[in-house]
Amino acid sequence: MAEAEPAAPARVNVRRPPATIYDVAKATGVSPSTVSRALNKPGRLKAATEQRIRDAAQELGYRINPMARALPTGKTGTLALLVSDITNPVYFDLVRGAERVATANGLTLIFAESQESPELEFATAQRLQTSVDGLFLVASRLDDERIVELAAVKPLVLANRLVPGIPTVVPDPRPGITAALEQLRERGHRRVAYLAGPEASWMSEVRWRTLFAFAVERELSIVEIASVAPTREGGAEALPRVLAADVSAVFAYNDLLALGLLRAARDRGLEVPERLSVIGFDDIFGADLPTPALSTIKSPLREVGAEGVRRLLEEIEGAVEGEPPTLPTTYISRESVADLL
Repeated sequence: MAEAEPAAPARVNVRRPPATIYDVAKATGVSPSTVSRALNKPGRLKAATEQRIRDAAQELGYRINPMARALPTGKTGTLALLVSDITNPVYFDLVRGAERVATANGLTLIFAESQESPELEFATAQRLQTSVDGLFLVASRLDDERIVELAAVKPLVLANRLVPGIPTVVPDPRPGITAALEQLRERGHRRVAYLAGPEASWMSEVRWRTLFAFAVERELSIVEIASVAPTREGGAEALPRVLAADVSAVFAYNDLLALGLLRAARDRGLEVPERLSVIGFDDIFGADLPTPALSTIKSPLREVGAEGVRRLLEEIEGAVEGEPPTLPTTYISRESVADLL
């Protein structure tokens, strides 16, 4: 006789409903309104009473509901950070800097991305505005009018984008670009290219205009080349156009484009950097890992994130204090630039 298979154990529902303000009131013998004052407006009760209520709340696992808190105060204690592509490692340090300032101020920072789509960015920003105290838009792809429209509803700060009348944090590209062009000129380069980013990228245009002006000052010829996407794949696909431009060095809009270009050149059997020197922007994690290691213009991304949240908090409180600090870029010289002398 075959043994019967053991019966599957019955599923036990161990979830408990979250503790409420009434549970804390019952445990401490005070009214719910007294609990609310102790947890939301500290300093209005006797210290011993307030501490007893806080201890009971912690023991019961009570958490303040930000939506409920928003009803009387108008604030949720939540900020939103919206980026163009959450998979791009350029945002790692920026998000870290923003998160640290938000946490230090007892706030929650939530993240969303636009996938390089202005339409998705606008729709996402509008949805977020209903549940946060302010928006931090990083590398926004929106036109000026839509950004102003969003700023009229809730406090808003930009990073890597400039719109008149809107607080912004933008690294200064001039120091890094100047140092990179000086090195190229000293090492014998005379014809360079700029592999551009997305058409909707304000920062890509700023980098191109700055490179163009500074290259002309140093008697270097420069040409702009379009890319299909600000990714490694986009960089690899651009290699034929870069080679056709007959340049000895190329600046890429970001490190991902630069790394894709380097890899495609090596796969094609080209000597890099002897045949083509490559310089990126941002100094993302891993830029120093390939062979040759990538030279790049480093942006102070952690400081950008931190300063952006500080400015946003000032906007929310209506206490803006002067202009943001200058955040200069720095040229990081590695192996991807060769001598032509």
